[in-house]
Amino acid sequence: MSDVVVTRTFNAPRELVFEAWTKPEHFSVWFGTDAVDVPLDTLALDVRVGGAWKAIMQLPDGHQINWVGEYTEVAPPERLAFTMTDDPANPSDVPIVVVFEEVAGGTEMTLTQLAGDFTQEQIDATIMGYNGFFDSMEKVLAAQN
Repeated sequence: MSDVVVTRTFNAPRELVFEAWTKPEHFSVWFGTDAVDVPLDTLALDVRVGGAWKAIMQLPDGHQINWVGEYTEVAPPERLAFTMTDDPANPSDVPIVVVFEEVAGGTEMTLTQLAGDFTQEQIDATIMGYNGFFDSMEKVLAAQN
């Protein structure tokens, strides 16, 4: 079974791509895609090792997803690692790692998440979800660049 790995190249400096993950006014726009609202007042990003983060996604059907996690590695602008769960009563200790590399024309961003006990179908759905997020991130970065 493979892990979840998503690589995307953005036409933006890596400092801006890193900030898309760490500045609430950017994160709230792309996290969850264009179809999902993440109100700024539900978002907290304490971007330091051991710092907590939380976000509430308002789904189009009226449901909410309460995401929480903790930063495990913060090395701007090249690396960010954090835990993430939608079950706050059962915190995750498995970090998601995002690496930002300068490449010709912009930044290559690679996200890696251990698949754990995910089925291949769950891995595929997770990759599809992240790609939707990163499509929205591309718009955020284009607006700043």
